[in-house]
Amino acid sequence: MRTTLTLDDDIAAKLRTESRRTGRSFRDVVNEALRQGLTGRKATTRRPEFRVETRDLGALRPGLSLDSVAHLLEETEGALHR
Repeated sequence: MRTTLTLDDDIAAKLRTESRRTGRSFRDVVNEALRQGLTGRKATTRRPEFRVETRDLGALRPGLSLDSVAHLLEETEGALHR
């Protein structure tokens, strides 16, 4: 099949380089790259959904609050927590 295809300059340059490197025609290099790209997409499997399980960490020490993370870090890790 004959068709017109507009390639980005960087992609066309990479295809030309591969064509020169392998001694194959530009058309063959383009077709192989498209086949590899399309085959690779089909081969991917669906990943399981990412889930986060919450856990009860118990009560905070007396005098600590979750209202200010910066204050909580300073109280638990010290002034040089960074």
